[in-house]
Amino acid sequence: MKTDILAFGAHPDDVELGCGGTIAKLISEGKTCVIVDLTKGELGTRGTDQTRKEEATEAAKILGVAARENLGLKDGFLVNSEEYQMEIVKMIRKYRPEIVLANAIDDRHPDHAKAAKLVSDACFLAGLRKIETVLNGETQEVWRPKQVFHYIQWKHIQPEFVIDISEHLDKKLEACMAFKTQFYDPTSKEPETPITSKDFYESLTYRAQDLGRLSGVTYAEGFTSEKLIALKNFDGIVW
Repeated sequence: MKTDILAFGAHPDDVELGCGGTIAKLISEGKTCVIVDLTKGELGTRGTDQTRKEEATEAAKILGVAARENLGLKDGFLVNSEEYQMEIVKMIRKYRPEIVLANAIDDRHPDHAKAAKLVSDACFLAGLRKIETVLNGETQEVWRPKQVFHYIQWKHIQPEFVIDISEHLDKKLEACMAFKTQFYDPTSKEPETPITSKDFYESLTYRAQDLGRLSGVTYAEGFTSEKLIALKNFDGIVW
C-alpha cells in the first residue's frame, strides 16, 4: 500500500496536535495519508492505553487517513536503537511515502525529540539495499522518502515554512478533541496536566492564528525541514 504522506508520532495525539490541519487539507486535495504511532502512550497521566487506542481510531476517522498503526514501543523510554529503527524502516518500506512528517526536533517531552531523530535515521536506513527487512513473510523493497518534515509541538520553534490550514482548523480541533481523556474537560475528575487546561486547548487556535498572521493567511501550521526546499515556481506561494 503506497501512501503520499506517512506521519509519525511518539504518542497517539502527537500527529493531530502537530499537523492535523495539514493532513486534513492534503486528504481533501486527494492525497493519501497514514499515521504510525510509536508508543501506546501508556504512561499518560490520564486514561489508559486502551482508551488512547479507541481515541486514536476515532481521530483517524475524523481526519480520513487510510490507515493507522501502533508499533508498541516503550512510552517514555524511546531510544535510537537498531531494534526501534528497524521497526520504523519496515513501516517506511510498507507504505513507501513521498513525504514523512515527524515529531518536533526539540520539545518539552523528551520522547518527542528522540522520536524526531529516530524517524529521521530510519528514513535514511530504509533506502539502503544491504539492510533487509521482512514483513508478513515477504522481503521488502528499499524505499527512501523524498522529504522529512518536522511539525512543531509545545515549544515555539521558528518554522522554515508553514501550510495554510485556514479551511481545516475545525477538522484539526475535532480530531484533537477525539482524545477526550487527554484534553480540556471541565467535568473530568482525573488529575490536571499541562495539556488539560482550557488555555492549552485555546492555544491550538491562537498559535495557528499567529502563524497565519505572520504568513498572510488565517490559520497555519509550521514545519522545519531536514534539507533545503526547492520550488518549481512561485505559483504555490500565498501573496
